[in-house]
Amino acid sequence: MQMSDRAIRTMTGMVVSCNSNKTAVAKIDRKVKHPKLGKIIRRSSKISFHDEANVCSLGDKVTIKECRPISKTKSWTLVEILKEAKS
Repeated sequence: MQMSDRAIRTMTGMVVSCNSNKTAVAKIDRKVKHPKLGKIIRRSSKISFHDEANVCSLGDKVTIKECRPISKTKSWTLVEILKEAKS
C-alpha cells in the first residue's frame, strides 16, 4: 500500500515546546467516553513534529500531518499555523 492510496492523518493541537532546531512539540487534546461510566473524559498526547523553517512559537495552534519517520520520535510534519500566539 502506497502513501497515496491511504488517507493522510492530520491533527490539530497547541505548541507546548519549540526549543529544538527544526522540531516542535504539540499537545493534542481529545475527548473519549469512559468504557464503564459513560462519562466524557479528556485525554491528551504530546507529538513531536518537523518544523523546517522554525516558524512555530509557543502557544500557536497548528495542523500537523503524518509522514515518514524523520528521527526516533518525529513522524509528523507541520502543515500550517492556524492561529498565532499573542506575544
